[in-house]
Amino acid sequence: MLPKDPVILLSFVNTKLRDQYSSLDALCEDLQAEESAIRDTLHAIGYDYDPALNRFV
Repeated sequence: MLPKDPVILLSFVNTKLRDQYSSLDALCEDLQAEESAIRDTLHAIGYDYDPALNRFV
């Protein structure tokens, strides 16, 4: 279950990407999460996924 609060979601996802997953796709597949929902939620607070950095910036 992913956090509902966008700021907590940002922290959670970036930590997981840094420590456990090589890509957002791998994280979503493993956690059975909707990639578009994560992208949309974080985009709404000004963050977008950067695959080169493997994090939301």
